Amino acid sequence: MKDAPTKSAARGEHPVKPRSVTAHATLRLWRLTPTIALATVIALLSAGALLAHYVDRATERQEVDEVSVQARVLAATVTAAVAFNDRHAAQEYVNAMRANPQIEVSAIYDAGGMFVNYRQTPDTALPDTVQPDEPRFARDRLVVTAPVTEGGAVLGTVYLRSLTEPFALRLERYTVIGLLMTMASVVVAVLGATHMQQRRANEELARRAEQLTVVNEALEAQIEQREKAEEALRQSQKMEAIGQLTGGVAHDFNNLLQVIYGSLERLSRRLANGTLAPNAEAARFIDAATRASERAATLTQRLLAFSRRQPLAPKPLDLNALVAGLLELLGRTLGETIRIETVLAGGLWRVFADGNQLENALLNLAVNARDAMPRGGRLILETQNVRLDENFARGVEDLRPGDYVLVSVTDTGVGMTKEVVAKAFDPFFTTKDIGQGTGLGLSQVYGFVRQSGGHVRIESEVGKGTSLKLYLPRFFQLEQPTVDEATPLPVPLGSRHEAILVVEDEDDVRKFTCDTLHELGYDVREAANGPGALQALESNPGLRLMFTDIGLPGGLNGRELADEARKRWPGLKVVLTTGYTRDAIVRQGMLEAGVELIVKPFTEADLARKIREVLDR
Repeated sequence: MKDAPTKSAARGEHPVKPRSVTAHATLRLWRLTPTIALATVIALLSAGALLAHYVDRATERQEVDEVSVQARVLAATVTAAVAFNDRHAAQEYVNAMRANPQIEVSAIYDAGGMFVNYRQTPDTALPDTVQPDEPRFARDRLVVTAPVTEGGAVLGTVYLRSLTEPFALRLERYTVIGLLMTMASVVVAVLGATHMQQRRANEELARRAEQLTVVNEALEAQIEQREKAEEALRQSQKMEAIGQLTGGVAHDFNNLLQVIYGSLERLSRRLANGTLAPNAEAARFIDAATRASERAATLTQRLLAFSRRQPLAPKPLDLNALVAGLLELLGRTLGETIRIETVLAGGLWRVFADGNQLENALLNLAVNARDAMPRGGRLILETQNVRLDENFARGVEDLRPGDYVLVSVTDTGVGMTKEVVAKAFDPFFTTKDIGQGTGLGLSQVYGFVRQSGGHVRIESEVGKGTSLKLYLPRFFQLEQPTVDEATPLPVPLGSRHEAILVVEDEDDVRKFTCDTLHELGYDVREAANGPGALQALESNPGLRLMFTDIGLPGGLNGRELADEARKRWPGLKVVLTTGYTRDAIVRQGMLEAGVELIVKPFTEADLARKIREVLDR
């Protein structure tokens, strides 16, 4: 049942209800709108100011971080350049900082002050010295330093000065922030753009840093290679100096030994034949001095480490022991780039050969192998018992089939062509540059092995290496045969009808040689140099033989003198002598047939036999 309308309702009047809390709040809000708006404006302005301040601080921190990172990267990059005092490399690293236009000044200081620098404006002032310090702002500039260290030691300081945001731009941002919502949009846009720009700048900086790292690694690699090259050069120069020193010492020393040994030999002979009064004490002193001279001559030969033309002194040898004894010397001679390996056969037969000559032959082959491996490699020394049959021996002159001991020297070098192998044993043939080799090495090895009744063979392949195989006859005798030293061979004499010209620049050696030849019965003339020798040959047409030292002054050495003399007097016999075997070849080429060499110091018997042998040929 519906209620009846009230009178008020009937009259069209509606009762007024009391206002709700929401309505009061809304009204109050509307009333407070100006205040809220003002507060909002104040809050927004304050927030804008705080935001601007925060952005300023954040920008400053970001600038500090970015410039600090660049300073640390640059400090790490230039460490090697500062350590090696390489201003050129350091300048390149500093110039790379121009990729960041905010960097106004980039400099590196060492202990002595300014090392290198880069300035956008040439007249920009720089401090004389800089020490590592905290980043600081000065007159719209950010200054950052970083230490350059190596192994905990401070080598220098990196100095970066960067441009900061000008005050006018900050004031403009404050004004924009005051535009409330527009400022919010602008700030968002500006922050977004700034963030993108900063991200691109960081990416570019990272890329530049990576490039600098690559450049630094390349520079370090170049420095390492340069150090290795310098060390190799120093080693080469040292070895060259040692070679020149030992050559000069050997030449002079052997000249002295020639006079000393020859004089002692003459005194001993005169005491023996009664020309001088017998004196046991004097004889004992002469014997002691003679033994010392012989040891000195042997020492000179070992220093030179080259094969010499001398009478062989063969004895039973264990090649395994001989090779093992050479390893230390080979290691010092060949250097660290050559790895030496040995393959020594068990139960190896003994051979009968000259131990010193065989050592020199193996050393000569090892040095040749080293030269064939300029970048290093392996050297294999191998011994083996072999049997050569008739088919093998038939192709080699004077080689008998039978048991042999094989010692091979194999390298992993450049190898040799068939044409080079065919000429390898020819005297004075060499593939090395002028002044780098005499061409006597392999020919001397071949001559020694053939004289010992053996054979030498070369196996080589271009690009893979070379193997030199030395075959020495097996020695069946249990003990070394003895030589009857009490009955030496007689010394051959000459006659006054046989005239000899002695050419020697050392007065004592020349006088001793002339006296010796005169006592042997020859007619002797003398000259001190090449031009004087040619004059003597002109004025004495009856001269049959010229005995000349190789190291002569006056612009004409013994080799050149021999060549010139043989051109003018084809029938002239020539014997060369020297205190240093390598002096025998002063340029590439071959000694003509008939020219012989005797190495100082020589005995009177050696000289007599050599002169007689050449004259009778």
